[in-house]
Amino acid sequence: MKLVKDVQQTKEEVSVFSIAPDATVLEAITFMAEKNVGALPVMDGETLVGILSERDYARKVLLMGRSSNETLVRDIMTDKVITVTLNSSAKECIDLMTEKQVRHLPVVENGRVTGVVSIGDVVKLIIAEQTIKINSLQSILDDVQSDKNLRNLLHRELNKI
Repeated sequence: MKLVKDVQQTKEEVSVFSIAPDATVLEAITFMAEKNVGALPVMDGETLVGILSERDYARKVLLMGRSSNETLVRDIMTDKVITVTLNSSAKECIDLMTEKQVRHLPVVENGRVTGVVSIGDVVKLIIAEQTIKINSLQSILDDVQSDKNLRNLLHRELNKI
């Protein structure tokens, strides 16, 4: 079964990007665009205090007519953060994401944020896992077919005798 640690091993970027709660939303959105990420853990020092996503920005700033330059991250972040560990399975992640309607889960180990897993990361992991299973089943099927062909050949040869 594929785990979150398998996702982190395949990611090119090892750095954990985050933003402070007293940063402006404009700073956060600009940073997200620069790093090509859809969400940022909000960190007060080493403590995870929230998560800011593009969805938070769209719903709590744009649609509300607020100023990105004047609104602080703390005012729009999601403060009830759902997290996973390195040993969480892809299935656990997708179940959490579906149930809680979130697309990003911070990865926390020993009280420290070590990364963020996106729904895209989890889907890739599940597809990789399913591909392995499909290939294994195909190999078994090929062996069975080979055995069947061999049995038929032996049966024909025995009938000739």
